[in-house]
Amino acid sequence: MEFQQLEMFAAIVEEGSMRRASERVFRTGPAVSIALKKLEEEVGSPLFNKSDRRNFQLTSAGSLLYSYATRILNLRGEAVSGLRNLASCKTGYVRIGTNESTSLYLLPKLTHAFYEQHPGLKIEATCDNSETVIAALKDCRLDLALVALSANEPTLTKHIIMRDEVVLIANPDHRLAQMAYVTIKDLQDEVLIAEGPKSSIHEEVVQAFRQTGAQFDPGVTNVTIEAIKRMVTEGVGVGFVPSVCIHDEEIRRELAVIRVQGVSHQRELRLVHHKHEALSPAAHAFVKVSLRLAREWARHPADKSQTQSLNNNASRRSSSAPITVTRSHC
Repeated sequence: MEFQQLEMFAAIVEEGSMRRASERVFRTGPAVSIALKKLEEEVGSPLFNKSDRRNFQLTSAGSLLYSYATRILNLRGEAVSGLRNLASCKTGYVRIGTNESTSLYLLPKLTHAFYEQHPGLKIEATCDNSETVIAALKDCRLDLALVALSANEPTLTKHIIMRDEVVLIANPDHRLAQMAYVTIKDLQDEVLIAEGPKSSIHEEVVQAFRQTGAQFDPGVTNVTIEAIKRMVTEGVGVGFVPSVCIHDEEIRRELAVIRVQGVSHQRELRLVHHKHEALSPAAHAFVKVSLRLAREWARHPADKSQTQSLNNNASRRSSSAPITVTRSHC
């Protein structure tokens, strides 16, 4: 039993004439007759009462088949329409994994640009440490990851979206606040505030301390970037954070930004996806929008300084935006 046969059968029922049915399905009269005959052979029963050839009255078998045929054809129409909408990015969703800094300070700007172009799509965001996010991406539980990826991952395709650096932040009244550059030795008597050991920044800082023969022994650990910023503001100590996270506080002079020799270096924030898995239309669209923004930022670096203000606007609209966010230990 084929779709085309059901289309012809439904056309006969609804048009009440073999000629009009053949015109509707763009087939010859004999072709429609043959299709009807094959259907009756497969069903094992006549579908029309043939006592009056001018009046196509359905038999009980014909009535039952017609009820199923209309549902099948309608479902096929819905499926075709749904697939077209998916391919044209009118519907669909993209699953994105982020860490804390990219979820708060980069994803909102990318999302803002994405929804300006594709308002019908949805985003499902998962916030966790970079190691967990990359593992989920490799297991195909995510479509994309937005992380600072330094390790060589041959199974992943990586697109640079922007660059930032790891910096030390201090209260403006702190003794180090007037120093643009310090060494790790200068920090030996300071209370250090740090993220958890699974954080990529935590690992970078630990390695930098080891290379100088020093031990990284934070006084406060396993806290979020936002908690580090608050504690530093309160004068608890100093902490290492990505520079993208402290733009507004630096402008308002709420935090002092200090480069540390051996720690502060440029790092790349990348949009990553599986090299051997086809992207969904929605995920492909997100990559396309993100790369367009990355090119604009590369041409006009000052535009990146506007990220935070747009992020704040995006946050105010978050109650109506079609974004689902799952947070773990970012």
